[in-house]
Amino acid sequence: MKEPKPPITIIEACEDPAIFGAWFKDRETWGSWFAFLRVMFGLQLSNAELAVFKKFTGREAPAPAGYLDATLVIGRRGGKSLIMAVIAAYLACFFDWSPFLTGGERAVIIIVSADRRQSAVLLRYLKGMLDIPLLAGLVDRETLDTIELKNLVTIEIQTASWKTIRGRTVAAALCDEVAFWSDDTSANPDTEIINALKPAMATIPKAMMIKASSPYARRGTLWNDYRKHFGKDDSPLLVWQAATRDMNPSVPASFVAAAYADDSSAASAEYGGTFRTDIESFISREAVDACVVSGRCELPPVEGVAYAAFVDAAGGSDVTVREAPAVQLNDEAAGSSRRLFL
Repeated sequence: MKEPKPPITIIEACEDPAIFGAWFKDRETWGSWFAFLRVMFGLQLSNAELAVFKKFTGREAPAPAGYLDATLVIGRRGGKSLIMAVIAAYLACFFDWSPFLTGGERAVIIIVSADRRQSAVLLRYLKGMLDIPLLAGLVDRETLDTIELKNLVTIEIQTASWKTIRGRTVAAALCDEVAFWSDDTSANPDTEIINALKPAMATIPKAMMIKASSPYARRGTLWNDYRKHFGKDDSPLLVWQAATRDMNPSVPASFVAAAYADDSSAASAEYGGTFRTDIESFISREAVDACVVSGRCELPPVEGVAYAAFVDAAGGSDVTVREAPAVQLNDEAAGSSRRLFL
């Protein structure tokens, strides 16, 4: 089946004053973002843009065809929301998704945020972009959280819930501030939201997923993507990590310096684009990894070993009870036995 091919590139759309150019008046300050867009959509890079790619991905060369899955670890005020809005508008207006839709279906460009407040920022950008003369005729209907276009595309804003994002045919999923969604200790973890999105994208060739956030703790989807894929040339998931001023040099250096002087640990995450290490769990990630055999998910029961289950329900959330082995330790000298819970 023929894959969607746009009439213009996303860079051409961003440079054209009649399309998205009005949002990039000071084009030099958006150079790093333009390099990212070229990489994402498989466009040719200049030598300077290739250097930007290497610096922020830890890779030697981008995939020639671009990427369909990307994770952006970017400091606050780095320009993430505007870029995600541009990608959403571009995919919605310049791609023909109809060959992959059956009767009554619509291709959904879904934007998932932690709450309605964050969603409103992206929606304002999108409504402004779709209000330009060239695209205004595409808009068929608007509600508080959706924009329906006449080309069978719906742009939809959703809060981060794995239950409410099912049942759609998703052409693109743009996940905003994913580090601040609920984590694996909650009833609505970020991993389950991502897992709910992926099947909805299975029938659309070139369906795209972008997860963007300023970093926080070393846990959750954002951290796992970074840990597994940053700097891996052969990985289909692109991880792009950069500080605020790397992506948006218009943010005053004095402002960032003041934040570091006030609280360097918080500022390194907020504006430096690095994960925090001062808010670890009781046992650090490195300590857990040192005790785990990579790729091993379970072991068969061992004869002669007593097993017991233990659960700490003090948190008040739903938990899954799994059997944990209690290894019998015999102390012959003392004539007694002890149990060690693992």
